[in-house]
Amino acid sequence: MSTRSLPVWSPTPADRSAARLTHFRTDLLARGIVPPDTSDSHALQRWSVANPEAFWAEIWHAAAIMADGPGSSDMPWAAVLEQGHAMRPPHQSGAEWSGPRWFTGTRLNFAEHLLRRRDNGVALVAWNEHGAQQRITYADLASRVAQCAAALRARGVGAGDRVAAWMPNLPDTVVVMLAAASIGAIWSSCSPDFGTKGVLDRFGQIAPKVLVAADGYWYAGKHIDCLARLREIASALPSLEAVWVVPYVHAEVAVSDIPRAQRFPDVLAAQAHETLPVFTRLPFDHPLYILYSSGTTGLPKCMVHGAGGTLLQHWKELALHTDVHAHDVLFYFTTCGWMMWNWLVSGLALGATVVLYDGAPLAPDPTVLWRLAAAEGVTVFGTSAKYLAMCEKEGLVPRALADIGALRAVLSTGSPLAAHSYDYVTAAIGAHVRLSSISGGTDIVSCFALGDPTAAVYRGELQMRGLGMAVEVFDEAGNSVTGIPGELVCTKPFPSMPVAFWNDPDGTLYHAAYFAHTPGVWRHGDWAEITEHDGLVIHGRSDATLNPGGVRIGTAEIYRQVEQIPEVLESLVVEQTIGEAATLDTRIVLFVRLRDETVLTEALQRAIRTRIREHASPHHVPKVIVAVSDIPRTISGKITELAVREVLHGRPVRNIDALANPAALELYRDIPALRV
Repeated sequence: MSTRSLPVWSPTPADRSAARLTHFRTDLLARGIVPPDTSDSHALQRWSVANPEAFWAEIWHAAAIMADGPGSSDMPWAAVLEQGHAMRPPHQSGAEWSGPRWFTGTRLNFAEHLLRRRDNGVALVAWNEHGAQQRITYADLASRVAQCAAALRARGVGAGDRVAAWMPNLPDTVVVMLAAASIGAIWSSCSPDFGTKGVLDRFGQIAPKVLVAADGYWYAGKHIDCLARLREIASALPSLEAVWVVPYVHAEVAVSDIPRAQRFPDVLAAQAHETLPVFTRLPFDHPLYILYSSGTTGLPKCMVHGAGGTLLQHWKELALHTDVHAHDVLFYFTTCGWMMWNWLVSGLALGATVVLYDGAPLAPDPTVLWRLAAAEGVTVFGTSAKYLAMCEKEGLVPRALADIGALRAVLSTGSPLAAHSYDYVTAAIGAHVRLSSISGGTDIVSCFALGDPTAAVYRGELQMRGLGMAVEVFDEAGNSVTGIPGELVCTKPFPSMPVAFWNDPDGTLYHAAYFAHTPGVWRHGDWAEITEHDGLVIHGRSDATLNPGGVRIGTAEIYRQVEQIPEVLESLVVEQTIGEAATLDTRIVLFVRLRDETVLTEALQRAIRTRIREHASPHHVPKVIVAVSDIPRTISGKITELAVREVLHGRPVRNIDALANPAALELYRDIPALRV
């Protein structure tokens, strides 16, 4: 029996019976909403996809959505899904959006749901590399949001105007987001590690009326100043009516030389009489967030996400797939430039305590996030696959470092989680801890595949496809397949599809991004496989797959093996075209970043190739292995195979400002072993 066939975690009967997903399913059974044979979460998922109107109406009720509309108080909508089940991307039809419309006629406010709780329970806890910094109650958060919203209104900000943040992961960031949402303004954020051009490439497209930024931030023990770049950014955005500067690394900040700038504490103090937020209810699909593509292939695409779809999807994922309750303490390591920040903050809609961290994940020492988890009693700990791999490489045993006994679940996303990381979590964090690898993206501000607190976790697998998400894997002929890799697609509409792309009036960019490959089917760009357990394995990005000898290979299949080599810290693999026009061929090239003082010897190369051959296949074995000192990454932390592939072939990388470390690309130019 393969190790993938053996569960690494299984719920106890008590776990299963206490799960919100169990309560949701049994309630539907008791009321006759689902068939009597809906015996588990996978059966529920199949029903939800077959009956989207009924399913999403039940999510609406379970989440206790507050809304106005033409219908009854219990069902205020005119229709749950106006355009039926067909996946219909936008196209020009006068000025009308022609895609699916959800919960037509309803009017709601996103922030109203995140601020439903108003007591002295802790809403936000803020940490940085120096430890705990702030604790804010739900009552205090509501007051701050009221003050900030009043300040926005005083600046003339109203529904549809853009409020932008170039901010660290701080409570003030959450305050301004909720204030913007409370009046129907559209929120957009970048983290402060974005350079001036990266910020302007994004905010320059959306013309924000207000910009909020910090004076600087801390990373890996260093203070990084933001004021010089802020002057450049503010001067280059003529749409700005105000720039609010948050004193973060300095108690006092001079802002007189920044156009239209005020200190954020002064902004709030001027509205100190405001204590109760006012919520403007707007149509279900009114824009809430503008998020951005990575921008590695050109100017970033601006994806507009609606308030209602984001609210329903996040509630479903946090409550049912993650099992978050009001008593939980929810943490996710993220920046404000990654959609997981938006997902994390939605934990407020469950009444949970949300923990924010600003800084490097392994500074001031590799144990900082586990010390945070122990100190705050974190029950759900979210991070990246790369972070777990690095903890394993460093030999960290979190359960021996700190009392993390409150921890119930570890979430991982950002890249495919290797099978050995499942073993690591079980051994080093705790056998009682449920590991949920989740996968989705900025495009949907949510997930296609997630955890299931009522079922077993299998090594290397994401537990289930999301409820209400018609996720399938297609082969090259467009047939739905299981047990073999193919394109991850979604064949029916879902509420958190972008309502539009910004500055894309006829939907051309939107259509090209998702629907050009297979008409009427959302192609997400992941190379994936549905397993015998009805789980999912992500093999990598489909545009980065390798095709040596006509055999298509996901890059994650190679990374999973290379990460097992002790001398290798991380790796990147691409396919290189070689030969002349008449005899073109391709070969796999593997780049490895090694531990300090380690040399890429012939023996180490043999060990790498043997590991890949024996645990993947001979097709996966790289023809060339090259040691490098750095691996290029996007600002959100994802390795970028495509940029390296362009460099190897002498082609320009179109937008190096999307990279966190663009200088690393120079390491891949004119490598003697790769000359052809």
